[in-house]
Amino acid sequence: MRVLVVGSGGREHALIKKIKESPKVDYIACCPGNGGIAYDAECFPVGATDIDGVVSLAKEIKADFVVVAPDDPLVMGMVDALNEKGFATFGPKANAAIIEGSKVFSKNLMLKYGIPTAEYKVFDNPQEAIAYIKEKNEFPTVIKADGLALGKGVIIPETFEEAVAGVKEIMEDKVFGASGNKVVVEEFLTGPEVSVLAFTDGKCVKPMVSSMDHKRALDGDKGLNTGGMGTVSPNPYYTEAVAKECMETIFLPTIHAMNAEGRTFKGCLYFGLMITPKGPKVIEYNCRFGDPETQVVLPRLKTDIVDIFEAINSETLSDLAIEWDERACTCVIMASGGYPKSYPKGIEITGLTDGQLSGVTVYHAGTKQQDGKLVTAGGRVLGVTALGDTLEDALQKSYDGVRQIHFDGAHWRTDIGARALAAK
Repeated sequence: MRVLVVGSGGREHALIKKIKESPKVDYIACCPGNGGIAYDAECFPVGATDIDGVVSLAKEIKADFVVVAPDDPLVMGMVDALNEKGFATFGPKANAAIIEGSKVFSKNLMLKYGIPTAEYKVFDNPQEAIAYIKEKNEFPTVIKADGLALGKGVIIPETFEEAVAGVKEIMEDKVFGASGNKVVVEEFLTGPEVSVLAFTDGKCVKPMVSSMDHKRALDGDKGLNTGGMGTVSPNPYYTEAVAKECMETIFLPTIHAMNAEGRTFKGCLYFGLMITPKGPKVIEYNCRFGDPETQVVLPRLKTDIVDIFEAINSETLSDLAIEWDERACTCVIMASGGYPKSYPKGIEITGLTDGQLSGVTVYHAGTKQQDGKLVTAGGRVLGVTALGDTLEDALQKSYDGVRQIHFDGAHWRTDIGARALAAK
């Protein structure tokens, strides 16, 4: 088989490395890819949101299967366009990807079908949103931009003044563009967070192993929100009892709700969950593999991922047994100095051979090859990932790997997995 993967980050690198393990595949292409992906796939300079360009590339390379990994092209309808030209794909169509593309849609869906989530209200007028926040007078509160915002469209103000500033930033200053035309104001939930990715063909849902993300830039969950500074799997808070409750009250009801709305979801559905004192609730849905959760979930997958993609495509997922490695997996993100604010690019990375290091797997998120050197090209640069018999073993290996890689200004959290260890 000839497989094309759309995207350019650590998630795509993790998918490509897993696809590479399949005996069914003898050629992998990626667009646009990155410096590390280039060691594992042929990269083409076609943008991840260039629908016509991707369709043309799929034809040119005679792709048998196309995996659309990022949220933007999914929400824009790339899968629809590829299907129209006869390509087999992994990823939801645009009318199902709206579950991530619009927070207003997903909140209203949960309300309509009784799926547990935080109480909320939707506003398209900043003054009305501010008046509602003042009247509720409950802090912290949560303000979300309706549309896609690179995973950064959520503000959690601690005071009324911060809330006013947040509403103005999103709705008036348009820091997230048209994604901020509407906002969702919702109650602040408490409890441990769990990320669960699930394979679904629209009829059957098969959750993957759980993970725990670390969103804040600095140790102790301090600093600005990022796209994720590291992950561990499994998440100790996601017990068998919690998993069973999630399947009955969240996972299956979501698939049924989407079918009832005529928006059958096929692909990977990401459930961002909070285990509250009143049981698990949905914080958010994503219409694709999470990043960096994928980097600790896929190394634990024992079943051929291409078999899973084909089963989802043919709606025969219920016939396939999916097996998982019992070991723990950890990923520590090495980021550019200054991330998630402005940061330099083009800084040489040393310590790797052909983009890799023995004892760990290095997933490239923001790198490129330039004049025979590997250099930084993004905020999150590398994900240093390891499997271990215990969480402690895996973390030891990840951090040993981090210490062998160097680029000026590199920063990483030193406490990835600490919360998971404390919970055990």
